[in-house]
Amino acid sequence: MAEKTNPQVGENPAAEVYEQRHPSEAEKKWAEKTLAPTLEKNPEKPIGKPTGVNRDEQGHARFTTISGEAVRRLYTQADLPQNWDPSQQLGAPGQPPYTRGIHASGYRGKLFTMRQFSGFASPEETNQRYKYLLEHGGGGLSVAFDLPTLMGYDSDHAASEGEVGKCGVAIDSLEDMEILFSGIDLENTTVSMTINSPASVLWAMYLVVAEKQGADWKKISGTLQNDILKEYIAQKEYIFPPAPSMRLVIDTFEFGSKFTPRFNTISISGYHIREAGSTALQELAFTLYDGMEYVEWARRRGLDVDEFGPRLSFFFNAHNDFFEEIAKYRAARKIWAKVMRERFGAKQERTWLMRFHTQTAGVSLPAQQPMNNIARVALQALAAVLGGTQSLHTDAYDEALALPTAEAARIALRTQQIIAHETGVTQTTDPLGGSYFLENLTLKMEAGAFDYFGKLDAMGGMVKAIERGYPQKEIAEAAYQYQRAVEANEKIIVGVNEFAVQEEPPQILYIDESVARQQAAKLQALRGRRSNGAVRRALEALKKAAAQEPKSNSSGDISSANTMPLLLDAVRAYATVGEICDALREVYGTYTENSVT
Repeated sequence: MAEKTNPQVGENPAAEVYEQRHPSEAEKKWAEKTLAPTLEKNPEKPIGKPTGVNRDEQGHARFTTISGEAVRRLYTQADLPQNWDPSQQLGAPGQPPYTRGIHASGYRGKLFTMRQFSGFASPEETNQRYKYLLEHGGGGLSVAFDLPTLMGYDSDHAASEGEVGKCGVAIDSLEDMEILFSGIDLENTTVSMTINSPASVLWAMYLVVAEKQGADWKKISGTLQNDILKEYIAQKEYIFPPAPSMRLVIDTFEFGSKFTPRFNTISISGYHIREAGSTALQELAFTLYDGMEYVEWARRRGLDVDEFGPRLSFFFNAHNDFFEEIAKYRAARKIWAKVMRERFGAKQERTWLMRFHTQTAGVSLPAQQPMNNIARVALQALAAVLGGTQSLHTDAYDEALALPTAEAARIALRTQQIIAHETGVTQTTDPLGGSYFLENLTLKMEAGAFDYFGKLDAMGGMVKAIERGYPQKEIAEAAYQYQRAVEANEKIIVGVNEFAVQEEPPQILYIDESVARQQAAKLQALRGRRSNGAVRRALEALKKAAAQEPKSNSSGDISSANTMPLLLDAVRAYATVGEICDALREVYGTYTENSVT
């Protein structure tokens, strides 16, 4: 696919220097008459160990967000641009610039979807967990796949040894996918699948299961993660080089816009960028720019942004810094609407709207005193709700120890239900809108994101930036600075570097090697009864299509080189995940990352 530099962002719309405060006479009088005597009596103390890092040049306490951004003592109108107009910067809920949310009534008409990320051991066991979660009020399913599946290997492959069913459910074939969703109505249950490099393969399996159930593809809804760029940036679960990987993603856009209009063919994921150690700003900027890169590659294919754009969704992290996280979500909506209208010329309002799922921050949940994590998860989830998420997953308190037990999963779900039904925060839209502090943070997020966009544009787009290691290096430096601050006790982690106690570890879910033996036996039986000739023919046809250059397509039809129809044929023949990915490896090769220095 020919390279093309992304269209330029243009001027940073939030670049006005609003750090230069213009305090009112009343604020000056307060500082002199009220604040000064208070500080003389009780000098401010930074949270954490007092060091040079959290003291300013005058030796005064320096307070920061978890990302290291300075936080003032007091925020007033002076902390916003002099021309800041709430009718323009905030607008109304459901109207541009969508700072206050994409739905006019907020959660009053429809609550956020309550998802629980779940998948472990065999498809049979995970199917029972799904039914348990749905029976206890879960509103949607979110599938966690094991590492061999994520990397495109069958359970009986040598590379899968010791990993089958450990971090998610083992899915080797259509047979496993049928078992996974047995007794679950896919036409009426939204399903999210966390899968990336083999995303189109697993999605094909899901579509065939829905087909076998008699479900109408045009009615099924859910989300395919399918975000390969963040794999190169952060999570590192990639198989193929960037260009063919992007081609597979765009194949799903093209196919989905025609055949599955209610299914989100990508969830552009900042979650893993944040889990790798980025700041909130880096998560925001790199995630949105990844989205812009996908749009640009789809347009090169000839796709209409208003056809596929409404099915783009996002996935953000909810970390511990309460207000910083809320500001991140509000800025994201505002930025995306501007980019889609002004950069890509989208005409339809549905294309401007940023819809996103949020998951609480697994990286923030230590193994020490794990019951404390219930409080952390509750506050993170509350930030996501106040920030206007459409869908929410709450981590279990034992996240750092193992996959969640049924009890831990239930507590995580109940946390969402308590927020939704007992706190009152869902009764009004954007209840914190207009807060001087929050609006200042939102503007900073917006300005910082556009600064990053300019740098990435200058590099020729995200794929080029990844190849030179730019986002990887930025995240590595942020992760180092945060860890250094924790180890120096400048940042306090309750129960880890302060308030530590000795305690017995809780009961955890343990997955033994019987799952690997069970999956291997199923594979052997499958290969013995299917038509292996049909499998070979389907895989050869897939390789032939994969080797062709996709043509620019503006007719609305599916390109003859689109791999999705061939993947569906291979899946229907019961080709396995490993066999299909091996066929694509023959065509595309595999990717080895250059080290970041």
